[in-house]
Amino acid sequence: MGEPAVDGATVEVVRSHLVSAAEEMRAALVRTAFNPVIYEVYDFGISVYDRRLRLVAESTGLSRFLGANDYSLRKGVEYVGRENLHRGDVVLLNYPYWNAAHTYDATMFAPVVLPDSEELIGFLCIRAHWMDLGAKDPGYVLDSTDMHQEGIIFPGTKVYSRGEPVPEIHELIRFNSRMPELVLGDLNAQIAALRTGERRVTELYRDYGPAVVDAVVDRVIDVAAQRARDAVAALPQGSWTAEDWLDDDGVSDDPIRMRVTVTVADGEFTVDFAGSSAAVPGPVNLPLGATIATCRVAFKGVTTPGEQTNAGHFAPLRVRAEPGTLFHARYPAATFTQWTGTVALELILKALAQGMPDRLAASSGGDVPGFMMVGRHPDTGDLFAVSNNDPVGWGGTPRHDGIGPANHLCQTQARNTPVEVLESRTGMFFERLEIRTDSGGAGRFRGGCGLRRDIRFVTPGEFLTVIKKTRSAPWALAGGEQPEPNQVVVFPGTDREHRVSTRRTAVVVGDRVTLLTAGGGGHGDPGSRDPEAVRRDVAEGYVSARAARDIYGVIA
Repeated sequence: MGEPAVDGATVEVVRSHLVSAAEEMRAALVRTAFNPVIYEVYDFGISVYDRRLRLVAESTGLSRFLGANDYSLRKGVEYVGRENLHRGDVVLLNYPYWNAAHTYDATMFAPVVLPDSEELIGFLCIRAHWMDLGAKDPGYVLDSTDMHQEGIIFPGTKVYSRGEPVPEIHELIRFNSRMPELVLGDLNAQIAALRTGERRVTELYRDYGPAVVDAVVDRVIDVAAQRARDAVAALPQGSWTAEDWLDDDGVSDDPIRMRVTVTVADGEFTVDFAGSSAAVPGPVNLPLGATIATCRVAFKGVTTPGEQTNAGHFAPLRVRAEPGTLFHARYPAATFTQWTGTVALELILKALAQGMPDRLAASSGGDVPGFMMVGRHPDTGDLFAVSNNDPVGWGGTPRHDGIGPANHLCQTQARNTPVEVLESRTGMFFERLEIRTDSGGAGRFRGGCGLRRDIRFVTPGEFLTVIKKTRSAPWALAGGEQPEPNQVVVFPGTDREHRVSTRRTAVVVGDRVTLLTAGGGGHGDPGSRDPEAVRRDVAEGYVSARAARDIYGVIA
C-alpha cells in the first residue's frame, strides 16, 4: 500500500503541532534552566526530527545551533547505534568535531518511541551552553591549543537509560565542574524539555497514526525542497569570491585569512572555503558541522526566509571545506572560540553582494562583541562566570537604514544579558550604556549604530573579552562608508590604558573597561541621502551636526 492521502487541513494541523511541540520544549527549558545564558540570552537550539533524522520543526534560538543540531544528531545516533536507543534514553554529546560546536555547547538528544510498542518514530534534540565542564580555565577558554584543554568529552553517552538517570555519569559531571549546581541544573532543564517534547510528539502520533504523520512530514519536506530549488533558480547565477581576516587565534597576534567562493548554478548553491587558512594553533578552528550551520543561515536568508525551517529547505545547499583547514577542524585542533562562524557569515554575504547587491545589506558590525566576568561573589563566596554578547549596528540596505544597536544577525532570537542580572550576579557595575553617535557607516541609507558600555569593577576577578574583528572595518556597499570596527579599551584614562580583542584581563576593585561596538556599513552615496532624514538623525542622536555638515552636506 502507498502513503495515505492527506488533505491540506491535515497537513497544516500536523505541521503546526510539531512546531508547537518545539515551542513547548523551549518554554520548559527557559523556565527551568539555572544559567542566565540559557534563560535570559536564549543561547540554545531545539529541534524535532522524524525517524529518518530529517528536521521537521524547530524553536527559536541561535540559528547556528539549529543547523548544527542536524549534524550532531546524525553523528550521535551513528555512534550509539539505533539498536541501542530505547524509550526514556537521553544521550549527551559534546565531542566538538561531531557536535559541530565547542565542548560547552552540550547537545542532548532522545529517541521518541510509541508507548504501546517499540516503534521509534522520531528524535528530539536540544543544545544549550553550559558554563563549566572541566576546561583548563573557568568561564571561557581563549588560548587552548588542543581539544583536551577544553573540557571533559562525551562522545555520545547516556545520561538517562530507559527513563532512569545514570548516576555515575551525573557524578562524573559534578566532579569535573567548578559550578556543578548550575551545570547539573541545566542538564535537568534539558531533560525536562525533552520529556515535554516526547509527550507532545507521541500525542500527535496517537491522534493521527504513524502513517498519516509520516505522510505529512514527507509532503512538508518535499514542498520545502521545491520552494528552495525555485528560490535558487530565481537568484542571479554566477560565482563570487570574498576575503576577510580574523584578528588572531588567541595564541599569536597574526591575522587569519578567510576566503569563500559562492556559486549559484545548475540548481545548486555552493559555498566553498578553498583558500582559507590552514587550521591554526589557537581555538578559532571550526568543526565542519559548525561551518555547514553558518552556511545554512546565509542560504536560508536569501532563499526562503519567511518559512518555518525543515530539512527540505537546504536541499540545494552544498558546502566544501578541506579537512585540516580553518573551516574543517580535525582532532585534536582547538575549537573553543567559535567567533569564526560569526565573521564567516558576513563573509558569505559579502561574496553574494557582488552578484546581487539589490538583495543584500552592507555588513553589520561584523562580529559579536562578547564579554564575561569570572570571580567569587562577595555575598556567597561562590564562583561566578556570567557573560553577555553586545549588540552592533546592522548594515544599510538598498531600501532603508540598518537597525541598531541589535544582536548580530547570526543570533536570531537571542537576547542580551540584562544589566540587572550582570550587576547582581557578578562584580561589574555599569556606569554608562548608550548608543554611539556617528558609529554607523554613512550612506544614502546609513548603517545602524553601535553602543558604548562603561564598566567599573566592584570586586576583583577576571574580565574576558571575545571579539575577532577589531582591526578591519565592516564593509559598505554601493559607495557607502565603512564604520569604525569594534573596540575594547581596558583601564581607560590610566597609564595602563590599552586596547584588546580576545583577552583574559585580571581586574581589581576600581578598574574600568570601555566597550565600543561597531555600527553597520553604509549603503549608497551619502550625498544622495534625503536631507530630512539627516536632520531627523541629528535630532535623535544617531548622527552629529558636524557629520551631517561634513559628510552629508546638510546643516542641521
